[in-house]
Amino acid sequence: MRKILLITLFIISSFSNAQVARKYSNEFMNIGVDAASLGMANAVTASTNDVNSGYWNPAGITLLKDKQVAIMHASYFANIAQYDYAAYATPIDDESAWGISMIRFGVDDILNTTELIDSQGNIDYNRISKFSTADYGFTFSYARKIKITGLHYGVNAKIIRRIIGKFANSWGFGIDAGLQYERNNWKFGLMLRDITTTYNIWNINESEYAKIQNAIPGQNQDLPESTEITLPKAQLGMSKKFEFHNDMSLLACANLNMEFARTHDVIASNFVSMAPALGFEFGYTDLVFLRTGFGNFQNTTQLDSTRKLSFQPNIGVGFKYKGIQIDYALTDLGNQSAALYSNIFSAKVDLSIFR
Repeated sequence: MRKILLITLFIISSFSNAQVARKYSNEFMNIGVDAASLGMANAVTASTNDVNSGYWNPAGITLLKDKQVAIMHASYFANIAQYDYAAYATPIDDESAWGISMIRFGVDDILNTTELIDSQGNIDYNRISKFSTADYGFTFSYARKIKITGLHYGVNAKIIRRIIGKFANSWGFGIDAGLQYERNNWKFGLMLRDITTTYNIWNINESEYAKIQNAIPGQNQDLPESTEITLPKAQLGMSKKFEFHNDMSLLACANLNMEFARTHDVIASNFVSMAPALGFEFGYTDLVFLRTGFGNFQNTTQLDSTRKLSFQPNIGVGFKYKGIQIDYALTDLGNQSAALYSNIFSAKVDLSIFR
């Protein structure tokens, strides 16, 4: 683990010096998937053990007993944007597993008014067209147990495709790595995202850009940058499941989320910023689940210039019956939308029920 951290820090340093990183690069890949996990404030790095592990920590797919599929849908920005996710994972043998997943974040039917005014200065509404912008993330996951009892690892290879109508598009590639370790009913997890600093290359349609280049004098004179760097992030987690009488259980999870830049997190420095997240799941007979979580702890500046600690609460509920699980979460979906909270639904199916 120490070697992995040292290599990661070296990569961060090398690429940071070579390229200018954007703070919110590929941010749609950080929103999260699975209503069950979102209801627990994403604090599932150590506990994840199903098809959704490809996103949260690929090491977790080694704990799959059979093939699984999952889907999720959520609306963003007051139903303007749509966020969709689908995944599949399967064991290879007793020691290894693989999975694939796809995320789409898109806004469709955007009005294109760049040609609203014709060459004579007249407004012609027939010249309005529509376009869509969409971000896609395709992930291939592989995980394997190793000889140390309770320890397993996983890696993700990610392909990023981003399209802004006919104006611009990009391709990107990145790698994630994760570890999980279980001992005495305690679970520990480490997830390193974008350890190679995910690199996007943009292709700008210069003929379309030229149409708006002089719309505002002195602005938009130069083409946007053609490269985009996503800096690494890390999540360190631990969890434990408590079993009680009457078929009741409590899963308690904690995460320490790290970004290698200064943010408004509770602990912030020029090198790394850290914020905790807590999640709880109360289960009854492995059939009904109630969840809550607290995350996104931030130091915010008030109107009177004082500092205040804020956080984001989440709640959720789930039902599981004969390998089919339906989950719901009420959450702020990344704490970036103008709407207070979002309704998120997801489903997970164990394909063994069809045999």
